[in-house]
Amino acid sequence: MTEQAPDVLAPARLGPVTLRNRVIKAATYEGLSRKSLVTDELIEFHVRHARGGVGMTTVAYCAVAPEGRTDARQIQWTPEALPGLRRLTEAVHAEGAAVAAQIGHAGPVANPKSNRLPSLGPTRHFHATTTSFTKAATREDLRRIVAAHAHAGKMAIEAGFDAVEIHLGHNYLASSFLSPRVNHRKDEYGGSLANRARLSRDIARAVRDAVGDRIAITAKLNMDDGVPGGFWLDESIQVAQWLEEDGSLDALELTAGSSLLNPMYLFKGDAPLREFAAVMKQPVKLGVQLVGKHFLRAYPYKDAYLLDDARQFRAALKMPLILLGGITGKQVMDQAMAEGFQFVAMARALLREPDLINRIQADNSVRSLCIHCNKCMTAIYGGTHCVLTGPIPASASARQKG
Repeated sequence: MTEQAPDVLAPARLGPVTLRNRVIKAATYEGLSRKSLVTDELIEFHVRHARGGVGMTTVAYCAVAPEGRTDARQIQWTPEALPGLRRLTEAVHAEGAAVAAQIGHAGPVANPKSNRLPSLGPTRHFHATTTSFTKAATREDLRRIVAAHAHAGKMAIEAGFDAVEIHLGHNYLASSFLSPRVNHRKDEYGGSLANRARLSRDIARAVRDAVGDRIAITAKLNMDDGVPGGFWLDESIQVAQWLEEDGSLDALELTAGSSLLNPMYLFKGDAPLREFAAVMKQPVKLGVQLVGKHFLRAYPYKDAYLLDDARQFRAALKMPLILLGGITGKQVMDQAMAEGFQFVAMARALLREPDLINRIQADNSVRSLCIHCNKCMTAIYGGTHCVLTGPIPASASARQKG
């Protein structure tokens, strides 16, 4: 007899945590932190999504090391950041939602000019958007970064988070090691898939050892990088199976694309080249204008656009999986539940309508108004928002702290 699919809007367990429903606000860089600290605007951003009905909202991006930030403003796990993080988690909890912190190291995606520190990668690599080369990470660097993830997990507990999401995607550091396109090392971190997966597995195990079952642990893993010669489905499924065998994770969120080489592969829909060029500084602005269409490629959008690939992971794994990509309404959510996914993650749809889940609960026929123009991506430099609805008003105290 076929087991009945769970109700996506009913409470559910994620590791040791009970969420009020199975909808997660996916980690989308908010662009609202300042000097690596929480601002009132960042708190309001997540309160709006909590008030809007999601089971859990995810704070992105919380770097485990100073050189691991994509921008120097991003939150970093320091004692100075804890008071603000506690205010954020308390505010989200007051709205009845859980809150996760995305932890990771940006690796070759980090901005060395903003951080005033060299970015790290598996091997030396030229990053077009920062017009600089990454430094090959040493074994000592990697041991430090693994330990920093464990430290971040402990600090997340201290700050009141219910979960951490380990960033193993988008060619950030761990993901760049997985990619044969980027990783050309000849040591125990390069070559075979087992070697390339070593850093991801070490990070996940270190976080589990550090936090035990006090909070939930998820990870965001690329199904594929979307570039020739990159990390692909067959290898990703094997890595996911290893992570499952390790017992490090409570759930896995499936993603795709490379912030380093093909960022639009994840998003699908329009590629807003003109808007990207408008917010970039020279010489990157000129580069976007001249060759941006080769880097920011447009891909056709459809609802649940990652589902076809994600089904292969569902068939190969027993652990809970989080379906991301084109989750627009109750019908798509129900399809995900019927196909064996335990949670869904939403990003752009909630930027357009933070109260979308409340509205779906009131009327199952409600669908997202997001048109997948992707212009919200260009808003990250001044505070991520849907350009069709306008920016989130800043409070007076937030403006004073900015």
